[in-house]
Amino acid sequence: MFHKILIALDHSKADAELISRVIQLARLTQAQILLLHVSTGWAAAWQEQLNLSDSPEMVEDRQYLERMGKEVQAQGIPVELRHANGKTAEAILKTAREDKCDLVAMATHGHRGLSDIIYGETIDKVRHESEIPIFLIKPPAE
Repeated sequence: MFHKILIALDHSKADAELISRVIQLARLTQAQILLLHVSTGWAAAWQEQLNLSDSPEMVEDRQYLERMGKEVQAQGIPVELRHANGKTAEAILKTAREDKCDLVAMATHGHRGLSDIIYGETIDKVRHESEIPIFLIKPPAE
């Protein structure tokens, strides 16, 4: 059914719930997991064009990605890690295509009204442009 599941991490509390659910699915389908985190700050957006060093945010994002990868690996699931810079939706779509993923997993945050327009942009773009199924979870309210 699924061979490679891309989990788009956003470095929030929702990631733990998302990873937990996808691990269950990966076990059922014997899929491997590809964890992706996209750094979106100013330095990340312009790093390549201006030949900038990693910002503290980018260093922290990579460390977070490595920690999450170790957690997945400890569950006995094969895992790959990817870090990208720039526009989140574009990086998710590009990574899913290039790495031949057959499912994209993301967490929603339950925004309403104007917040949904501003913060729901990533999921909306991925949902409309993805060529593969999308698995969305809404983490429990805190």
